[in-house]
Amino acid sequence: MKNIIVRPIEHDDLPEMWAVAFGPSADLKWMELNGPYFNDPVWTWPQFEQRFSEKFVGVPTAAVVCLNDRPIGMLSGYFEDGSLGKWLEAGIVIYDATLWGQGIGTAVFRPWLEHLLTVYPELPHVGFTTWSGNLGMMRLGERSGMQLEGRIRKVRYWQGEYYDSIKYGLLRTEI
Repeated sequence: MKNIIVRPIEHDDLPEMWAVAFGPSADLKWMELNGPYFNDPVWTWPQFEQRFSEKFVGVPTAAVVCLNDRPIGMLSGYFEDGSLGKWLEAGIVIYDATLWGQGIGTAVFRPWLEHLLTVYPELPHVGFTTWSGNLGMMRLGERSGMQLEGRIRKVRYWQGEYYDSIKYGLLRTEI
């Protein structure tokens, strides 16, 4: 396996993270799979720096994925139910599509799920949501030992076609 490290996001990581995610030479293919139906914008450097500094730098629910000491993606955790804080969801993105299918997600995602359950020891469940157009994320859920918990049929509309919303989850007792 390659030299993959997961660690908390530091402010010094942000320029390289922006460059690989949104910069002029970024491979934006990841945006086509990361909920494209939401029409998220391609952030400018100032937008990215502000949002990531406030939300992701130095928190236990966000991490940068580095390959050979270079940021290539990130892991996250957030509450689907907002301030109630009982419905924990996880996220992963590897920005460079040439790195997909090489086992990086598989290597980092299950440990990330376990980390989130350590950060929130009172919670029995962590999950994630994807869509039927993202076969790689569906495989990652299965490879991470998660259970398919729900399929809401034909609710994600993208490029003239309806897709299913897919929910995966892992119980603390399944670790």
